[in-house]
Amino acid sequence: MFGNNYSMSNLQAVKAARVSFSPLRMALSVLAGATLVLMVAQAVSPTSAWPFTTAVDTVNQVVNTTLPVLRDKHTPLPQRRRQLRTLLEQHFDFADMARIALGYHWRELNPTQRSQFTQLFTAFIENAYLSKIQDYSGQDVAVLGQNSEGEGFARVRSQIIQQGKQPIKVDYLLRDMDGDWKIYDVTVDAISIVANYRNQFNRVINDKGFDKLMADMRAKQQQLQASMGS
Repeated sequence: MFGNNYSMSNLQAVKAARVSFSPLRMALSVLAGATLVLMVAQAVSPTSAWPFTTAVDTVNQVVNTTLPVLRDKHTPLPQRRRQLRTLLEQHFDFADMARIALGYHWRELNPTQRSQFTQLFTAFIENAYLSKIQDYSGQDVAVLGQNSEGEGFARVRSQIIQQGKQPIKVDYLLRDMDGDWKIYDVTVDAISIVANYRNQFNRVINDKGFDKLMADMRAKQQQLQASMGS
């Protein structure tokens, strides 16, 4: 099953001898920490008005939009989660993340299965992150700039600055979708969330089938919803 510990300080997997989703625990840590960067970053470059012209503009806009929500301790937590869910859906390409996470197994699915998996994958990642937003503790982040990853693709580089500790390198991979830059992967210290999901999903599907993967994800999703009171 999926792990419940998403702490950035505990990006570790338990023994692989048993069929568990402990590697997903690592992936969820990556997402929670990396999405947190978007919320706490003190961007070094100025933001631009809509529409965005670069990938950095997108990251900076997300920062400026989400930071007040994260720091707002007066608005009830469920309401803040709803606000942040909307922002996640606007700026993350969850459909492409779902496709990449399944790897070659994606080609084996029919359209209905693809749709069902994408919806479940999106809800699971969103809830895994949103269940931890209260853990924000005032970290500082520097957005360092961007590099081209080919035509229509870019990598935005940043660092989480932690007092008394080494900074954590966080990169966002974005693609230009008709002028709208979308995040399709996040890496923390070179650990890719999509690659972590792909490795574990492949193992479960190969050993027990796609239906077992869906059942495990639904079970964890129900746990996450219950923990958030939804």
